[in-house]
Amino acid sequence: MSDMMLLALTPFAGMLLGTMYFGGLWWTVRKGLASSRPAQWFIVSLLLRIGLALLGFYFVAGDDWKKLLACLLGFIIARILIIRLTEMPIAKGASHAP
Repeated sequence: MSDMMLLALTPFAGMLLGTMYFGGLWWTVRKGLASSRPAQWFIVSLLLRIGLALLGFYFVAGDDWKKLLACLLGFIIARILIIRLTEMPIAKGASHAP
């Protein structure tokens, strides 16, 4: 494939990495809060998510800063989408802090 074609497909790889990272975070928070051992959920999840994201960025971007930037753009887009999709409505009269 040509370099331009690879550069055009790189944001989709970043979106996949971001979806795994932030979707995994959302899933971990839901499972961790209901668990009797939440610290283990959060620590293991953090290590797995960071490891997968770094490994993905390494293989997708290689040594090309343009691919790294395009992958990061896809990662940020995935973050925005996951936040929008997993928003929970706040009940009337509820506040965020006591």
